[in-house]
Amino acid sequence: MELEYATYPLLKGVVTTGEPEVAFKGADAVIMLGAFPRKDGMERKDLLEKNCGIFKVQGELLNTVASKTVKVLVVGNPANTNCLIAATNAPNIPRENFSALTRLDHNRAIAQLGLKAGVPLEQVANAIIWGNHSSTQYPDIASATI
Repeated sequence: MELEYATYPLLKGVVTTGEPEVAFKGADAVIMLGAFPRKDGMERKDLLEKNCGIFKVQGELLNTVASKTVKVLVVGNPANTNCLIAATNAPNIPRENFSALTRLDHNRAIAQLGLKAGVPLEQVANAIIWGNHSSTQYPDIASATI
């Protein structure tokens, strides 16, 4: 309802459904916010197994019912892995149409650099985050400028 009330000129309609086939039908843009959450006692491999099943099915559905030019943004962690799984299962959609968002981690890196340098966040640029939201992540500050 808020989307309609905002009167975005490019918004032509909103579909509310729990059925992925309906949600993805003819979609030009898809934002995948959710993923299976890590629970107490879960190993990383257990989390990946759950998310693999989810994003495999979603990729297959995108491949069959979404626009072939759909742009897909995966936010649910581990975002990079989930994005790769979805893209691999949607061979008819160009790979460059899939993107993963690790924005929280990027924001944290910028905040840490700004705090350490004693400057406002707006003065920090070009920090890069490699990898997933996990212990294997690598904040790359070599290109960062302050």
